[in-house]
Amino acid sequence: MNADLILRNATVIDGTGKQRYSADIAIAGERIAGIGSFDAADVPAVDARGQVVAPGFIDSHTHDDGYLLAHPDMTPKVSQGITTVVTGNCGVSLAPLVSEQIPQPLDLLGPPSLFRFKTFAAWLQALRDAPAAVNVIPLVGHTTLRVAAMADTGRAATGEEIDAMRAMMEEAMAAGAFGMSTGTFYPPAAHAPTGEIIEVGAPIRARGGLYATHLRDEADHIVPAMQEALDIGKALDCLVVFSHHKLAGEKNHGRSVETLALMERAGALQPVCLDCHPYPATSTMLRLDRVRISRRTMITWSKGYPEAKGRDFADVMKELGLTDEETLRKLSPAGAIYFLLDEQDVKRILSHPLAMVGSDGLPFDPHPHPRQWGTFTNVLRTLVREQSLLSLEEAIHKMTGQAARNYGVAERGLLQPGYYADLVLFDPDRVSDRATFDQPIQVSQGIQGVWVNGRQVWKDGAAGTERPGKVLTPTRKPESLQ
Repeated sequence: MNADLILRNATVIDGTGKQRYSADIAIAGERIAGIGSFDAADVPAVDARGQVVAPGFIDSHTHDDGYLLAHPDMTPKVSQGITTVVTGNCGVSLAPLVSEQIPQPLDLLGPPSLFRFKTFAAWLQALRDAPAAVNVIPLVGHTTLRVAAMADTGRAATGEEIDAMRAMMEEAMAAGAFGMSTGTFYPPAAHAPTGEIIEVGAPIRARGGLYATHLRDEADHIVPAMQEALDIGKALDCLVVFSHHKLAGEKNHGRSVETLALMERAGALQPVCLDCHPYPATSTMLRLDRVRISRRTMITWSKGYPEAKGRDFADVMKELGLTDEETLRKLSPAGAIYFLLDEQDVKRILSHPLAMVGSDGLPFDPHPHPRQWGTFTNVLRTLVREQSLLSLEEAIHKMTGQAARNYGVAERGLLQPGYYADLVLFDPDRVSDRATFDQPIQVSQGIQGVWVNGRQVWKDGAAGTERPGKVLTPTRKPESLQ
């Protein structure tokens, strides 16, 4: 057999959702050369008996745009079996923007020095010139376009500004963006009307692409916010990805029954899907509206009061003897983790057939949400092994084949001969996240090996020196897996 490596006697879970089976997997160059039984004593082999081999996991929601360049080993991701990341979510992408003044939430992507790419193509070229350990599915952020085109983002864009943004959007799509994301929840885009988003996103309709959205409201007014997103998807004739779908605040707990039913009804008329993670807490910039509806708020970083990092907002407020408004001003700019979700909603959403898995981690946070380091292995530990909410085959399908098809990625996400060799080898009885809210920067356990494009990037509990990641090319048009 013409192969560079054989994983022998593996339990194969191929990403389709079908039942597992036993086989050898042969890798030749960047591709899977064959799946079966191979008698090739001269080929290097890994004994995978008792281990699962699955397609490498696709992180459907990341903010790794700058981290890929600054930390190309991508240890937080490869250590949990991730081989591909979707960047540019929530309206926030690193490019196209050159600026030393980076407003929130764009600063969640890293320091201002990273914002040095005037065009989307320039950023993609930088990734190709200095590859990371993982593949990239890039989205362009509407908020980034606003900041690049508008001196004042606290209003609707003018016709001239819309033209400028649409031109940047066209450049990004031509360069290889898979689509556009929005984050109208955040101040720089909150004043953008629906019509502006549709006009700026016009290249999606022309070229084929997708629309991912951090909704205007994920709390009391989530239904009209979802309807706006569906209207945009219809106007742009594209897949709508509901980012980190959730219901915020105690008064909205249980409403996932309503929102998921809305998605199902919409899905009969247009392509829709969602991404989510398994934690009952969210994380973003420090905002008082979120503090006030959270059971608990933990500070992840603070420029105004660095001593607050890793501590509860309520404790810091008491220590300073200030009101919540005064404490916000003292700490800002800052980031936080908000404990405001219902665990039953989280489980119901993640187990829904439309759901993919996305970490939504903020990689530069000094005290990050544990989702950056543990989302995928948490799903395998909690929802599969401990709670039996999902079978291992179902969970891996959400993390691999379903995501690859939704994003329109060819020859990835499944274990098939001829497909790219993005693989993860893990112990199904031991695989687990170790990152916690108190100690979030910890690698997972039970991930035995990770290969990206046929080259090993994780082995024996450590990242290697290989950087085989590629900027992936969309297969127009993406489809929903209904």
